[in-house]
Amino acid sequence: MTEPSARHLDRIHIRDLRLRCIVGVYPEERDKTQDVVIQITLRADLRAAGRSDRLEDTVDYKAIKLQVVEMVESSSFVLIERLAEAVADICLSHEGVQRVRVIVEKPGALRYARTVAVEIVRDRQG
Repeated sequence: MTEPSARHLDRIHIRDLRLRCIVGVYPEERDKTQDVVIQITLRADLRAAGRSDRLEDTVDYKAIKLQVVEMVESSSFVLIERLAEAVADICLSHEGVQRVRVIVEKPGALRYARTVAVEIVRDRQG
Protein backbone atom coordinates (compact mmCIF):
# COMPACT_ATOMS: atom_id res chain seq x y z
CA MET A 1 0.00 0.00 0.00
CA THR A 2 1.38 3.42 -0.88
CA GLU A 3 1.78 6.23 1.65
CA PRO A 4 -1.05 8.77 1.52
CA SER A 5 -0.08 12.26 0.49
CA ALA A 6 -0.12 15.02 3.09
CA ARG A 7 -3.46 16.31 1.84
CA HIS A 8 -5.05 12.90 2.55
CA LEU A 9 -3.85 12.74 6.15
CA ASP A 10 -6.51 13.14 8.80
CA ARG A 11 -5.90 14.40 12.34
CA ILE A 12 -6.28 12.90 15.80
CA HIS A 13 -5.83 15.42 18.61
CA ILE A 14 -4.76 14.69 22.17
CA ARG A 15 -5.29 17.99 23.93
CA ASP A 16 -4.14 19.37 27.26
CA LEU A 17 -2.32 16.30 28.55
CA ARG A 18 -1.25 17.61 31.97
CA LEU A 19 1.70 15.78 33.49
CA ARG A 20 4.51 16.33 35.98
CA CYS A 21 8.20 15.68 35.45
CA ILE A 22 11.69 16.90 36.20
CA VAL A 23 12.60 19.40 33.48
CA GLY A 24 14.84 22.44 33.53
CA VAL A 25 18.32 23.85 33.46
CA TYR A 26 18.61 25.37 36.93
CA PRO A 27 19.29 23.39 40.13
CA GLU A 28 15.96 24.39 41.67
CA GLU A 29 14.19 22.91 38.60
CA ARG A 30 15.97 19.58 39.10
CA ASP A 31 14.75 19.03 42.69
CA LYS A 32 11.03 18.47 42.22
CA THR A 33 8.56 17.74 39.47
CA GLN A 34 6.99 20.56 37.51
CA ASP A 35 3.85 20.82 35.44
CA VAL A 36 3.97 20.39 31.68
CA VAL A 37 1.04 20.52 29.29
CA ILE A 38 1.31 18.57 26.06
CA GLN A 39 -0.68 18.92 22.84
CA ILE A 40 -0.35 16.14 20.28
CA THR A 41 -1.74 16.08 16.75
CA LEU A 42 -1.33 12.75 14.98
CA ARG A 43 -1.61 12.72 11.19
CA ALA A 44 -2.81 9.45 9.66
CA ASP A 45 -5.08 8.15 6.93
CA LEU A 46 -8.30 7.32 8.79
CA ARG A 47 -10.45 6.43 5.80
CA ALA A 48 -10.31 2.65 6.39
CA ALA A 49 -11.38 3.07 10.03
CA GLY A 50 -14.17 5.43 8.96
CA ARG A 51 -15.54 2.71 6.70
CA SER A 52 -14.91 -0.36 8.88
CA ASP A 53 -15.50 0.97 12.43
CA ARG A 54 -12.66 -1.33 13.60
CA LEU A 55 -9.90 -0.37 16.05
CA GLU A 56 -7.45 -2.40 13.97
CA ASP A 57 -7.90 0.08 11.11
CA THR A 58 -7.01 3.22 13.07
CA VAL A 59 -4.32 4.62 15.33
CA ASP A 60 -4.64 3.43 18.93
CA TYR A 61 -4.37 6.85 20.56
CA LYS A 62 -5.00 5.43 24.03
CA ALA A 63 -1.88 3.27 23.70
CA ILE A 64 0.09 6.33 22.57
CA LYS A 65 -1.20 8.37 25.51
CA LEU A 66 -0.22 5.65 27.99
CA GLN A 67 3.32 5.45 26.58
CA VAL A 68 3.69 9.23 26.62
CA VAL A 69 2.48 9.46 30.23
CA GLU A 70 4.89 6.74 31.37
CA MET A 71 7.86 8.29 29.56
CA VAL A 72 7.18 11.89 30.61
CA GLU A 73 6.54 11.13 34.27
CA SER A 74 9.79 9.15 34.54
CA SER A 75 11.89 11.60 32.51
CA SER A 76 14.38 14.20 33.67
CA PHE A 77 15.31 16.16 30.56
CA VAL A 78 16.99 19.53 30.75
CA LEU A 79 15.11 21.04 27.80
CA ILE A 80 11.44 20.95 26.84
CA GLU A 81 12.73 20.66 23.25
CA ARG A 82 14.15 17.23 24.13
CA LEU A 83 10.93 16.26 25.87
CA ALA A 84 8.94 17.20 22.76
CA GLU A 85 11.29 15.13 20.57
CA ALA A 86 10.83 12.09 22.84
CA VAL A 87 7.04 12.44 22.63
CA ALA A 88 7.23 12.68 18.83
CA ASP A 89 9.40 9.54 18.70
CA ILE A 90 6.77 7.57 20.63
CA CYS A 91 3.99 8.77 18.33
CA LEU A 92 5.87 7.93 15.14
CA SER A 93 6.69 4.45 16.43
CA HIS A 94 3.00 3.57 16.07
CA GLU A 95 1.84 2.11 12.79
CA GLY A 96 -0.26 4.46 10.75
CA VAL A 97 1.10 7.71 12.21
CA GLN A 98 2.76 9.53 9.32
CA ARG A 99 3.34 12.93 10.92
CA VAL A 100 3.06 14.36 14.41
CA ARG A 101 2.89 17.85 15.83
CA VAL A 102 3.86 18.17 19.49
CA ILE A 103 3.60 21.24 21.69
CA VAL A 104 5.12 21.10 25.16
CA GLU A 105 4.22 23.95 27.50
CA LYS A 106 5.96 24.72 30.78
CA PRO A 107 3.59 26.97 32.75
CA GLY A 108 5.27 29.54 34.94
CA ALA A 109 8.71 29.12 33.37
CA LEU A 110 8.99 32.85 32.70
CA ARG A 111 7.97 35.58 35.05
CA TYR A 112 5.04 37.60 33.66
CA ALA A 113 4.21 34.89 31.11
CA ARG A 114 1.47 32.31 31.61
CA THR A 115 3.54 29.66 29.83
CA VAL A 116 6.46 28.94 27.54
CA ALA A 117 6.06 26.37 24.79
CA VAL A 118 7.97 24.67 22.03
CA GLU A 119 6.28 23.21 18.96
CA ILE A 120 7.82 20.61 16.68
CA VAL A 121 6.58 18.70 13.63
CA ARG A 122 8.14 15.39 12.70
CA ASP A 123 7.46 12.99 9.81
CA ARG A 124 7.89 9.26 9.54
CA GLN A 125 11.18 8.59 7.81
CA GLY A 126 11.02 6.28 4.79
